[in-house]
Amino acid sequence: MRKIIFITIALLLVGVLLWLGMKNKETVTKYETEKPFKANIVRKTVATGKIVPLEEVEIKPQISGIIDKIYLEEGAHVKKGDLIATVRVVPNEQNLISAKGTVTNLKLTLNNSKISYDRNKALYEKGVIARQEFENAELSYNQAKQNLRNAQNNYQIIRKGSSSSSSSANTNIRATTSGMILEIPVKEGYQVIQSNNFNAGTTIATIADMNKMIFEGQVDEAEVGKIKNGTTLEVSLGAIEGKKYPAKLNFIAPKGTEVQGAVQFKIKGEVTLDDEYFVRAGYSANADIVLEQKDSVLSIKEGLLQFAKKTDKPYVEVKTGDNEFEKRDVELGISDGINVEIISGISMDDEIKIWNKTSKKDKKETDEE
Repeated sequence: MRKIIFITIALLLVGVLLWLGMKNKETVTKYETEKPFKANIVRKTVATGKIVPLEEVEIKPQISGIIDKIYLEEGAHVKKGDLIATVRVVPNEQNLISAKGTVTNLKLTLNNSKISYDRNKALYEKGVIARQEFENAELSYNQAKQNLRNAQNNYQIIRKGSSSSSSSANTNIRATTSGMILEIPVKEGYQVIQSNNFNAGTTIATIADMNKMIFEGQVDEAEVGKIKNGTTLEVSLGAIEGKKYPAKLNFIAPKGTEVQGAVQFKIKGEVTLDDEYFVRAGYSANADIVLEQKDSVLSIKEGLLQFAKKTDKPYVEVKTGDNEFEKRDVELGISDGINVEIISGISMDDEIKIWNKTSKKDKKETDEE
């Protein structure tokens, strides 16, 4: 009997000790708090794109042929009228024979007109024929001379690419504007085609003014309605770290295009460059576009917000006493992803619970809201 009593007492002592041990392990959760603050909040969107020259001019030949010589390289600065390349004409055999035959026929016509002119001149001087008849013969003779000159020039153009009476040869490819040569897509020996109504022609070189660059990018349809011409952009280039160039938006496409299931609108902005870096055409770029900005507004960190599970309305927990908090619904303004504007619900003096350290009990209460 005594043995049973001792065992019972021992078990009770062990139970008490275990209970006291568990009780000592329980600690009161102390919540940290933060106060609201004044902040400047800027809501931005990012447009991806590239840097391109404001204007690119393609130089095309005035006559078909083969590139005989290229005098300049890509990257060279040129002035209007500078010689870039020359083209060697490869005449069409049929056209050449036809033009040569025309010259021969007109020579015969000219000889006949000269004989008629000389005969009528002699008769007119003797008073045999009237002045009108002589003038008609003289006109025919002069027209025959002019027709022969035209045919000879046409023959030279077909054979050489230019006539001897021309001040500039069509075979000389010259810059039509000043700037930098961005690209020469042909080489010596390449066959080129002149620009005409049925063919755009072969591009000999592309020239652009590298001091006038624009940002060309895409904006999502959800953001395009919030921007307008004249909006300031900050352009950062993938090739130049830590440098941002100011730009001004001057074009928003009236029609969007679907890109991977999302509608995108093209935008353009004139970029202001400086002399620190040489900006090359085609650099990938991102443009920060300010959609909305508010200065010195009541703000808190977004991490302090909680949202009711049923209504999805935002609220915070404000300290009312020693480790005691009450729920406060808040009205939100703009956010930059880190800080959010508080329009109403709390004041500068309130202390807000950092809710990410809540216990399981608090989490359950939040889920039940």
